[in-house]
Amino acid sequence: MATAPYGVRLLVGAAVTALEETRKLPQTILMYPMTVASQIAQLVMKMQQDVADLVNKGDETLGSLFPPKDEKPEWATFDDDVSDDGNGGADVLDLPLRDGERLTEGRFALFSEEPEKPAGTATGVSLTGEAAGATPDTVPEIVAELEYEELTLAQLRARLTSMRVSELEALLAYEESTRARAPYQTLLANRITRASAK
Repeated sequence: MATAPYGVRLLVGAAVTALEETRKLPQTILMYPMTVASQIAQLVMKMQQDVADLVNKGDETLGSLFPPKDEKPEWATFDDDVSDDGNGGADVLDLPLRDGERLTEGRFALFSEEPEKPAGTATGVSLTGEAAGATPDTVPEIVAELEYEELTLAQLRARLTSMRVSELEALLAYEESTRARAPYQTLLANRITRASAK
């Protein structure tokens, strides 16, 4: 077959392409708004990135030309600024300290561990415990059995379900006469109330 002249081939190719595009026209018309919207969104995002890059470069340049002053406003106070002279921040200074950290009340105080007892204590009670209201001779048997002094609040809560009311009352009385930790007292008192109601 002889090759058709270049112009004829060009016209036939253009006619077939026009026919194909005409067939695709309904789909193209439906997709056109989404295509335009995505191109506009891409252009806007590119512009935002370019603006952010320019602002960052401006900040770096200004920072190198005019370094920031290391000043803090007069109204700003920090824990390190509180002095021991009793002026201002007295309520902060009254909090007990343990290993250099302030003990605070609140929900996290429930889970904080108590400081370790110094040497010369028996089951966590001082041998000279008259000031605390309990002596090693008056320590209830359940305290030693549970190793109560070492229990965290969560560990104590797990053991309460298997205890009798008399044991719970003994633990509560012991807690009140020694350390008087509010979360422990509340937990024991609530468990006694529930167990008594059964």
